[in-house]
Amino acid sequence: MYLDAYFINAFAMKAYTEKRDFTKTPEPKGGKKKRTSKNPVFVIQKHAATNLHYDFRLEIDGTLKSWAVPKGPSTNPSDKRMAIPTEDHPLEYANFEGNIPEDQYGGGTVMIWDRGKFKNLKKNDAGERISLKESYDLGTIEVWLNGEKIKGGYALIKMKSGKMKGNWLLIKMDDSEADARRNPTNTQNKSVVSGRTMKEISTESK
Repeated sequence: MYLDAYFINAFAMKAYTEKRDFTKTPEPKGGKKKRTSKNPVFVIQKHAATNLHYDFRLEIDGTLKSWAVPKGPSTNPSDKRMAIPTEDHPLEYANFEGNIPEDQYGGGTVMIWDRGKFKNLKKNDAGERISLKESYDLGTIEVWLNGEKIKGGYALIKMKSGKMKGNWLLIKMDDSEADARRNPTNTQNKSVVSGRTMKEISTESK
């Protein structure tokens, strides 16, 4: 099973590495940080590429499963935010903040907008907890995020029919951390790591 997971992760990282020239981009090549079995991490990176969006990443089975969320996460359970799957990223990417050269894939400024640990909430019909990998494969993920800006339960649901088939929805669960009045993507615009704005990262990191 471990070898199967190793080769699956290596295949996933192939898509990531083939899109990048690591002699030009400061992004991590990956492969040094070992996966964790307890206290997996999440990161939300604000990314000013061709279009401004938020990259939502969860540590699952040794890599960061990743989605591009155009409007960013919401704290309002009524909002259903589109989450477009992208290639898996290495665990080291959770620490990346800076500028990707314009001539490189995803060129633009990247901010660590939020990050922290998370817990798996997903259970099967018998009430038994199922793994994050199984949840991902089933297309329904339920997690509790412990970030600095975002907290509480969130669900990621894969759309299996219609024009948006293959994309996911990121939805805030209706729990104690839900707040329809908050709009953190508009009001909290500094990095949780450096305290910098996107403009400051853009100019200071060059």
